[in-house]
Amino acid sequence: MVRPLFEGAGNIDEITFPTLGRQGVTLRLFDRGTGSWSIHWSDSRSGRLDPPVTGAFADDRGDFHGEDTYDGRPVRVHFTWYRLGPDTARWEQEFSADDGRTWELNWTMDLTRTGRAGA
Repeated sequence: MVRPLFEGAGNIDEITFPTLGRQGVTLRLFDRGTGSWSIHWSDSRSGRLDPPVTGAFADDRGDFHGEDTYDGRPVRVHFTWYRLGPDTARWEQEFSADDGRTWELNWTMDLTRTGRAGA
């Protein structure tokens, strides 16, 4: 469930991964000055807030970029959000270990609203 923050300028959600035995939380914040969003992630394994990805939406697509590490190596991170309809969306994550020359898609989620919007 997503909980709104700051009158629409942010939200937070928590997810449980039963097969992995852990939980995660996403914090999204809108910077009113720049018009961009920052997306922050934390999970129960580390308890730390990972570096954010930042970006914006144009029409039915959002692109967000950031820097992180994976298995101790630096990677570039790219999130893409696609609005597929009024109640459906798709999220994709990809990493680049070669400074953005090539990208590896490593996680996708297809989302469907199960309740009333804004409820």
